[in-house]
Amino acid sequence: MTRADLVKAIAESTSMSQTEVDKVLNALFDEVTQVVAKGDEKLTIPGYLTFEQSHRNARTGRNPQTGEPVEIPATNVAKVTVGSKLKAAAKG
Repeated sequence: MTRADLVKAIAESTSMSQTEVDKVLNALFDEVTQVVAKGDEKLTIPGYLTFEQSHRNARTGRNPQTGEPVEIPATNVAKVTVGSKLKAAAKG
């Protein structure tokens, strides 16, 4: 499903226009981006998803072609955790 398909499906099920739904999705993704960028809080949609910033420590990896050690620097990453309702839906 593409974003356009998602917007269309939500618009049909809510009687909102596709433009309004697109604005709502943009606002949602802006909030998610701001929360992850701050790093001091997380955004939780109970039962579905949790978005937060996570710190990944520096470590030594291996170049898969040569086998040589490679230093991977510490970094912050976006972390998305799946909630219980999505886990249950995936199981069937």
